[in-house]
Amino acid sequence: MTTRVKINPKSQMRKLLSGDLDFHDGASNHRGHSLHAFAAKFPPQLPHLFISQLTGPSDVVLDPMMGSGTALVEAVALGRNALGFDIDPLAVRISHAKTTLNSRDLENAEQDVVARSQQILEDGDTVESEIQSRFDGDTRKFIDYWFLPETQRELMALVLAIEEVSSTDLRRLLELTFSSIIVTKSGGVSRAMDLAHGRPHRVDSKTPRNAITQFDRKLRQNLSYFAKQGFVSPVDVKAQPMMGDARALPLADGAVDFIVTSPPYANAIDYMRAHKFSLVWLGRSTRSLTKKRSKYIGAERVADVDSLELPESSENTISSLSEMDATKAKILRRYFSEMGQAISEMFRVLRSGRAAVLVVGTSTMRGLDVQTHRCLADI
Repeated sequence: MTTRVKINPKSQMRKLLSGDLDFHDGASNHRGHSLHAFAAKFPPQLPHLFISQLTGPSDVVLDPMMGSGTALVEAVALGRNALGFDIDPLAVRISHAKTTLNSRDLENAEQDVVARSQQILEDGDTVESEIQSRFDGDTRKFIDYWFLPETQRELMALVLAIEEVSSTDLRRLLELTFSSIIVTKSGGVSRAMDLAHGRPHRVDSKTPRNAITQFDRKLRQNLSYFAKQGFVSPVDVKAQPMMGDARALPLADGAVDFIVTSPPYANAIDYMRAHKFSLVWLGRSTRSLTKKRSKYIGAERVADVDSLELPESSENTISSLSEMDATKAKILRRYFSEMGQAISEMFRVLRSGRAAVLVVGTSTMRGLDVQTHRCLADI
């Protein structure tokens, strides 16, 4: 029977919040955090600090909007069990790969996959046949717009080589490496720029890099990193990243000991605009991704708004924004309502007497400083 560590979350929280929480100058490439670009990640030192001070060994830590799995990785490193949910398919893929990494599984990975992809590429008929048969019309139009024909062949050769890998954990890492050569800030193998920040735009003068060469280089970097770190996931604790919606968590009441999350802001980044660039190569259609995108908290849509009763601070902010832009005000109302649903779920699944930390800042909408953190605190 596990003995729970007695923690006074209120006094401990006051102490933590009175300290220096600016970690943006600190290194954040340890424990696999730099394996894949992900916009607006919170620094790993932040969840690490709160988890270490507000939980005990074997406690269950939840991030209901886990993004790239930063909190889950830090929780496992501290000997805590971790649960994570996200509605974004690429976020779940990244979190899976980062929390199941084992340096022992990576031997010969680079040589086998790269060599096999070169062999497949040389068989032009197979590659062309797969490109023609795997994508529906809309997805094919998207791929043709953003990827040059030669790049398409290189990427398909890589996909086919990765699919031959039998180990699920290794295949996840290879797929993550594959995705990382597409979703990048400025380089990458598509015709897009600024994918890492969720603002893709096509630059016709850009010369995309060879996909297999980029994959080889990135995988070598990853293998070198793991060789130095010798990282092996702890066996006595586990991380469970899952597809799920923070507004309807599939957990029992009081199932978790601590919550730490960085929810989307009021003017949320449109993650799917960038993430679909790699997801279409991993089996998702543009139509299915567009449908999923409409369900995100912070999505810019006003239809089907199930508005909660909001505190005065939120209503006043919405009213001020409405004077400048009525549509944006409806979007903000939806955001506050959906975050209210998520916060209600956090309260439900959190064990009595334990703490939840939401890392969120202000947003600017039509020039209005939306004090998101104060409004969410009131909610």
